[in-house]
Amino acid sequence: MKKKVALVTGGLSSEAQISYKSAKTVMNALDKNKYDVYLIDIHPTGWWYENIIGEEVAVNKADFSIEEGGVKVNFDVALMCIHGTPGEDGKMQGYFDLIGLPYTSCDTATSALTFNKRFTVAVAGFGGVGVAKSLHLFAESPLSPDEILKQLSLPVFVKPNNGGSSLGISKVNTLQELAPALVKAFNEDSQVLVEEFISGREFTIGVFKSKGITTVLPITEIKTENEFFDFEAKYQGKSEEITPAVISDTMFKDLTEAAKKVYATLNCRGVVRVDFIYDEKAAKAYMLEVNTVPGQSEASVIPQQVKAMGWTLTDFYATIIEDTLSKN
Repeated sequence: MKKKVALVTGGLSSEAQISYKSAKTVMNALDKNKYDVYLIDIHPTGWWYENIIGEEVAVNKADFSIEEGGVKVNFDVALMCIHGTPGEDGKMQGYFDLIGLPYTSCDTATSALTFNKRFTVAVAGFGGVGVAKSLHLFAESPLSPDEILKQLSLPVFVKPNNGGSSLGISKVNTLQELAPALVKAFNEDSQVLVEEFISGREFTIGVFKSKGITTVLPITEIKTENEFFDFEAKYQGKSEEITPAVISDTMFKDLTEAAKKVYATLNCRGVVRVDFIYDEKAAKAYMLEVNTVPGQSEASVIPQQVKAMGWTLTDFYATIIEDTLSKN
């Protein structure tokens, strides 16, 4: 009997546009002989399912069920494709836990932790993962540029503390650039992370767990004509992504071990993407951030890495779904 999969997309943030692209890729790849797939749109106007005649049907929030042709449909699993809130910050996961619906992403605690960039680097650093020196700023008690640079050295990155699509990020090289960068970041979030720049090569690595075995996908090196891997570089073609990365055996070993350590330290589930800077002089990998619902659009890194591993996306998503179902 085919399992009923809720492909959960949309969201309540500026990252919703990416969620819809991810969901399209996943929908096309899922094996319809194994799964009945229903696209559920978590939207500012409500939670909706578009039925076979094109009508928007409200999802019953009591048990996350829908009606199709007068028949109630209860799902076996939720496949998470929401970037940003409420799908990547733990809110949906907490709801699914309460109603007993299995889901394919990290749990509530890990999702909430990793959505906060500062908390992520703090916990990862405490667990022995290399991280950059940083400051955590709050809108209600901001620090002046001078106060910040008494504690950190230029250049620095200024980032909204929550979210994962590189919106509102600036690289700051001079004191004069810091104030406008803070305004830009605070426009996206009430908390901001200011992080010392680490010179090195940038890599992003997909990691997933199935049947108790942690697998690191082929490593991708990010090269961009922009000053860093910002939203434009990430989603609008202004970067070169080399998969698998052309790196030494030592770098491969260091990055693979670091990715596995991050996955274990943060108690991740399903597929996550971990971003690193590798400082070749120090021969050390520094974790930048973790995306617990990584992009799955045609332009995204995870689909590239899955194909480089020799898998089809159909097989990959089936593995993620079946592993989730086997734990419940």
